[in-house]
Amino acid sequence: MVNKKVVCLGGGVGTANLIKGLKKYFSDITVVVSMADDGGSSGRLRRLYNIPPPGDLVACMAALADKDSYIYKLLSYRFLGDRYGKDADLPGHKLGNLIMVALRDITGSFEKAISFFQKMFKIQGKFLPATLGNVTIYARTIEGKLIFGEEKIDLGKYSGKRILDKVFLKPENAKSNRHAIKSIKDADIIIAGPGDLYTTILPVLIVKGIQEALKKGRSLKIFVVNVANKPFETKGYSLNDYVNSIERHLGFFPFDKVVVNNNFSVKIPSRYKYKYVPITDSIKSNTKIVKSDMVDENFALYHNPSKLAKTITENI
Repeated sequence: MVNKKVVCLGGGVGTANLIKGLKKYFSDITVVVSMADDGGSSGRLRRLYNIPPPGDLVACMAALADKDSYIYKLLSYRFLGDRYGKDADLPGHKLGNLIMVALRDITGSFEKAISFFQKMFKIQGKFLPATLGNVTIYARTIEGKLIFGEEKIDLGKYSGKRILDKVFLKPENAKSNRHAIKSIKDADIIIAGPGDLYTTILPVLIVKGIQEALKKGRSLKIFVVNVANKPFETKGYSLNDYVNSIERHLGFFPFDKVVVNNNFSVKIPSRYKYKYVPITDSIKSNTKIVKSDMVDENFALYHNPSKLAKTITENI
């Protein structure tokens, strides 16, 4: 085990895959997750029970459980049906999300529910909401059109040119979680990504307290670029486009190293309409590009957790 404190910023499948690999090398892992999700099971529960979205937190907690155990399978179990169905219907919900709702009601707070969830399933690590209170996101397209809600942005449910310019939090001065800020300040290594750039990663990075902590902190900061571009969020993006988007939002690019996949030999099924992110030879002069084979050969949209973790540990 490497004796360093690691903080991962994001949530969702990308961050879950990241920490699945990192847990073999690091014992002190903290995950800071966006609370702007309003789609799928999380969004339905959020509207129905007035609870912060549990999905990304649950996915990350499940990732630190033993993948071969029934605990992982239980927390990741999704009831058959449409995840975007009616709010009050059971089909499409993940069992782990429902357990979080029950624990919030039993313990009286979302933070206590996370702690109890970990104790109940013997999950190590720290899992922290990036913000406190009710937070949503909206985006501006290159045409100046405003799109409200994570689900509409993520799935391209709007007319006009579906090319994003910027994403915003609502409220703009959303209160940051002081525990998340402290974890970032105390970290030896900070990793953002992989994950949906505009609906998962940036909603964490643009939180004012987190921005400031990233700017002032002296820890090693790594950004993991997605293996492939999502049709609506980052269609046609190069490595440079990811870097420029972060700088456009923050006013600076906080990362010392950018990690990018360079194995394009695995065919991406055409039905997904994803394309590999092309590699740029150079970006900002003070940022190092790390190129490595990190693609999941069984599902080329994502990173292979073991390959990704190995690349990171070789570059710290």
